[in-house]
Amino acid sequence: MNLEGDLVLIYYQENPTVYARIEGIEPDMKKDWYQVGLLLLTIPAQTVTWILREEYINGTSFTMGGQSMRLEEVKRVSQSPGREDTGKPAKVLPFKKSPED
Repeated sequence: MNLEGDLVLIYYQENPTVYARIEGIEPDMKKDWYQVGLLLLTIPAQTVTWILREEYINGTSFTMGGQSMRLEEVKRVSQSPGREDTGKPAKVLPFKKSPED
């Protein structure tokens, strides 16, 4: 289940549209519905509250104003593909100007 603090990609009419962070999930007065606070990662950032069922929060398509919508979980990347995790912290390389600069 998508939880508070998770990043999601919002699809509008089956097209990826905007990233958002789930700010909060609270029960709604309607049984089996939830008020989902989303921080839309736009410029400027915007907050919205959508009232959704649990399956919609978890990625099942739904309609809003007659338009198809869907939330897709954004997976966290722990390491670069093809790189072996050595357990050591990454080495920081200082930026040095060349003598010609």
